[in-house]
Amino acid sequence: MTTKSLPSLLDKMWKDYVAINPLAQKVHDLLAARGDKIINDHIALRTFNHPRVGVDVLAAPFVSAGYWYGGDYHFKEKKLYAKHYQHDDPTLPKIFISELKLEECSPVLNKTVGALIDQIPAGMEACHDFCSMGRPWHATRALYQELLAESDYAGWVAAFGYRPNHFTVLVNALKSFRDLQELNAFLKESGIKLNESGGEIKGTPAQFLEQSSTLANNIEVAFNDGNLVIPACYYEFARRHAMPDGKLYQGFVAASADKIFESTSKGQ
Repeated sequence: MTTKSLPSLLDKMWKDYVAINPLAQKVHDLLAARGDKIINDHIALRTFNHPRVGVDVLAAPFVSAGYWYGGDYHFKEKKLYAKHYQHDDPTLPKIFISELKLEECSPVLNKTVGALIDQIPAGMEACHDFCSMGRPWHATRALYQELLAESDYAGWVAAFGYRPNHFTVLVNALKSFRDLQELNAFLKESGIKLNESGGEIKGTPAQFLEQSSTLANNIEVAFNDGNLVIPACYYEFARRHAMPDGKLYQGFVAASADKIFESTSKGQ
């Protein structure tokens, strides 16, 4: 993929995202109606650390379009590993890709996930838009619930496949809010529920990053043996703070991201 083809992929990703998460479009429109400029801070993708679909595989098209590795993160409790990538063009969103560490999961989960990945058509994962192709395998409600019992994350990937888990509003670019607290208050007044796991705001100015997010909307998903209403995607909000050198922090805080992941938990 080239830098020229990148905008069309990002546009495809956004259209797919709001199609299953209309709440994000609602929030986007509410902010735009206030005259705010909405800049996307980052897009998050989810996968498994399998050779065919690991972080580096999903990152490859972005790297070929000029993105470079910006940092990695470990989530011990959730058995996840992640990397983020960024571009020299500051108007382009960072790409945050996480993967479930299969070697730390049960043999049953490994067998189930392996069977799903075996269904992916040969070479499909090498397509530049694989990250927006959706679910490349057949799955049943029982399979989804089996994975969910061990890992919310595994259940989500099995149900939704390869598409953005969330987009993120860069709060720094909003002119009608002084801080994330004001934005959150506005969202709640507008009837939008926020993820309160670990507190409404994750992170602090001292960590150079504050984040909040909506709860994932529930949508009806078609499985081979019927439909289930399950949590889909959410919208995140990030306020970045200046480091001692005066530059805005561009990384992520693992402890905060750990709680953001829970925006798609069924128990929320």
